Amino acid sequence: MTTDSARSGVQALDRAAAILRCFGPGTSELGISEIARATGLATSTTHRLLTALQHNRLVRQTAHRRYALGPLFVQLAHTAAAPTALRDLALGPMRELRDRTDETVGLHELLPSGERAVVEQAESRQPLRRSYTEIGEPIPLPYGAPGKVLLAFVPHALREKVLAAPIEQVTKGTITDPDVLRRQLDQIRERGYAMSFAERTPGIHTVAAPIFGPADRVVGCLSLSGPETRMPRRRMDGLAGQVTRSAWAVSESLGATPESVARCRAVAAAGS
Repeated sequence: MTTDSARSGVQALDRAAAILRCFGPGTSELGISEIARATGLATSTTHRLLTALQHNRLVRQTAHRRYALGPLFVQLAHTAAAPTALRDLALGPMRELRDRTDETVGLHELLPSGERAVVEQAESRQPLRRSYTEIGEPIPLPYGAPGKVLLAFVPHALREKVLAAPIEQVTKGTITDPDVLRRQLDQIRERGYAMSFAERTPGIHTVAAPIFGPADRVVGCLSLSGPETRMPRRRMDGLAGQVTRSAWAVSESLGATPESVARCRAVAAAGS
């Protein structure tokens, strides 16, 4: 590589890093013009770099042609090289729950975008088992027990924003009627766990329970999933308590208390 080529490559890397630094807790989504102003780059240059970053899954496009950090960031943040408190505290309870049930346990994190992502799993040792392949990929909340249990405990305004968007029929069991979902979410909030019956992935039944952080809010959930042949409704009813207790062990480790969960539940129920 020539000196000019090396210099050009370094400049492109510096510019891409400048774009990524624009995103933060208060700026989870940005348009091209906003990014160009923040970095001082030309709009055409910004667009070209965003296209390359999107191709490499470092950014993703959201509604109205805006951008947010991509799934690769979530994956990198949850590797052994960069552990998080949620993942570290959940791994023990996840493995214990997996060993007791011999079904796959998933850890799901609530994203700032109002979606969820699978960030860790403890896989069943059964030959036929649930295996998550989309680690780090954003998943809309209306799909499956993990999404529903998170949606039940987020503030009312965010829940209604999510339910206002069209819900695609991804399986025969997908619930697409927002009013039906609203009724389910009220029940989920009351009993403290959710179930789904092949609503996002064909042939998979799931039980999920919320994980709460110290700031009166839901931050994620644990799920227990398996093939429908091993997860009839009767068994799922029996497993719900185990999933709920495992999720609560993680919540307590994060600093949640019964009082803080009650406040979170009250905020989520307001307006329902």
